[in-house]
Amino acid sequence: MVIDIDRLPKDGLTVSRNFDFPSLELVDEDAVFLEPVHSEMTVKRIGDEVWIKGRVTTRLSFVCSRCLAPFEFPVNSRFDLVYLPEDVHELKDELDDEDVDTLFYRGRQIDLREVALEQLNLTIPAKPLCSESCEGICAVCGKVRKDGECGCLVKEFNGRLDKLKTFMKDKR
Repeated sequence: MVIDIDRLPKDGLTVSRNFDFPSLELVDEDAVFLEPVHSEMTVKRIGDEVWIKGRVTTRLSFVCSRCLAPFEFPVNSRFDLVYLPEDVHELKDELDDEDVDTLFYRGRQIDLREVALEQLNLTIPAKPLCSESCEGICAVCGKVRKDGECGCLVKEFNGRLDKLKTFMKDKR
């Protein structure tokens, strides 16, 4: 849904809409949509600045990075963005620290579909976990540890302590 900035009403525009994105547009290749993305946005223009305040909600399915089990991930993300015309950015020779977070629009238009997708992708965890306490899978037999102990004897090796063991033998 592309909005024309010059045609925005004086008091702004409120948009409530569902977006169907293909799962391929998500930053996590294993993520799958369980429902469409619902977005509510308020768009206001103040001079050349465009303010977009809103929220995206949906449910995604991920594969846990530790135990490889699928799990449901609810998304409810709020955002408050300010866009400037791209030509303002082109007048500068260098980026300042404050410019890193600045968003720009091109051609007097903003695609709200792209805004919703970007905000959704920002909520996706870098390493999805079904729970913070997930212990993963057994390195020997591959059994999921949260389903119970497997009985495998795993000797944990930590090479950093070998010199300390040698030192302690000499002291005895």
